[in-house]
Amino acid sequence: MSEEKLIEMNIDGQSIEVKENSTLMEAIRKSGTHTPIICYHEATTSEGLCRLCVVEVEGWRTLAPACITKISQGMKVTTNSERVVRARRTILEMLNTSVDLSEAPTIQEYITQYSVDHYRFPRAEERQVEFLDDNPFYVRDYSKCLLCWRCVQACADDLQFTYALSLGGRGFESKISTFFESPMPETTCVFCGNCVAVCPTNALKGKTEFFLDQGLDYDSIRQKRRSERKDKERKA
Repeated sequence: MSEEKLIEMNIDGQSIEVKENSTLMEAIRKSGTHTPIICYHEATTSEGLCRLCVVEVEGWRTLAPACITKISQGMKVTTNSERVVRARRTILEMLNTSVDLSEAPTIQEYITQYSVDHYRFPRAEERQVEFLDDNPFYVRDYSKCLLCWRCVQACADDLQFTYALSLGGRGFESKISTFFESPMPETTCVFCGNCVAVCPTNALKGKTEFFLDQGLDYDSIRQKRRSERKDKERKA
């Protein structure tokens, strides 16, 4: 079996060889550098949605999303130029003014790292979405959702193949939803928890963690779960 071809390229002044068909993100990581990421997750397909991982490629008019851009021979990449930093900061500022990121520790680190101006967009409208508690396993607070698409991918071809989640609404009203906005128990969801596991902002949160955040201890949580189960049985 023939060895995979190596591509020569330059990242931040450092010459490296990377396997053909690698992405810029893989090459950048090999060089010892990292780009900030939100929508990217190793368990799901890269879609280049958030654009936080953008880098500058010599000769390119636009910045390149590192997670989906394939490398090429002789490519010269700058990962932390003034243009790149400004783009990342602006993305974070827009997200910070419209989405509740209070439970997204990694993104909060980025906000500090890139010196985000919390008042850059004073007229921005914050997303207000109904809090959904319609099943025994997890809650959905889409006011914290930044539409990274991870949960949809995990529910679909990347992990579970149940297709319970999809995109609903349009424009600013776009949101992660179920078909016909049905309660989760009425969908194809099997409550595997993969969507909760890949969520970067706690828009999806396990019920035990949610109750602990409300100040309940484990005994109170068990009693509450028993009560919810009995209510469900009575309604059935």
